[in-house]
Amino acid sequence: MSTLSSLGRDAVTREAATRAVADRRRHRIALAGRYLTLTLMLVVMLGPIVWQFLTSIRGRTENVYDGVLPSQPTLDNYFRVAQSFPLTQYVGNTLIVAALAVTSNVLFAAMGGYALSRAGWKGRKAVFTVLVATLMFPFESVMISMFLTVREMGLVDTLIGVWLPGAVSVLNIMIMRAAFLAVPKEVEEAAVLDGANEWTRFVRVFLPAAKGALAVVCITSFMGAWDDFLWPLLILTDSDKYTLQLGLKTLAGATTVNDQRIIAAGAMAALVPMMLLFFALQRFFFKGVGEGAVKT
Repeated sequence: MSTLSSLGRDAVTREAATRAVADRRRHRIALAGRYLTLTLMLVVMLGPIVWQFLTSIRGRTENVYDGVLPSQPTLDNYFRVAQSFPLTQYVGNTLIVAALAVTSNVLFAAMGGYALSRAGWKGRKAVFTVLVATLMFPFESVMISMFLTVREMGLVDTLIGVWLPGAVSVLNIMIMRAAFLAVPKEVEEAAVLDGANEWTRFVRVFLPAAKGALAVVCITSFMGAWDDFLWPLLILTDSDKYTLQLGLKTLAGATTVNDQRIIAAGAMAALVPMMLLFFALQRFFFKGVGEGAVKT
């Protein structure tokens, strides 16, 4: 009997060991699959940017499509961009619009999100429904009416007219609403017991608790203003007021030859500020995305 029991235990042990080996093998295969998928996504997302950067540092005599790495790397193309069109002026115009967009979105989105997150006033659900419904309409479907409105206000061909349609985004309001809803009610109740009024609770309790969401609003607002091309194209006619993306359109015609190196250098110069902003605020950005997923 003892021999049979020992054989049974050995069989069970071998079976458990076999299952453990199989489980480890499946885990390694699944892990390798995830890393392979992430690597492919990284190549797809960063490949065009890397190719554009390598194009921007190629020498004048090199063929743009001759190999991957440049044989005569140089930064001369970036200096040629600054000489081909008023880069500093266009960057300054874009920074003005972006600064206005970030300021207004942070202010109005925070106030709107706070109002929508508070219960006790009639029409809150109706307002929320209308705001969400506006997300279904693309910008192209309303840009003509927006242009007519801005024209009647006398803001055509002004940087204020470029900024005004992006003064506040419905999506940013929704982000701030979700962040404020995630604040525990006990915190607000404690502030009420301490005698804090509505404005004090908003400034000293809710805004500090939603720093991550505010970072998300800052980044998305800045990127939207920095990358916008269609609306400035409609509203601006004076080249002295062009934003950077609109100015890049003229870069190909600024030289006698359509030089892909200069165009790539201009595009990279436009990309750098967004990358710096994101890297500076990425910790708050991911925190804000997590805040928005806690409670909606």
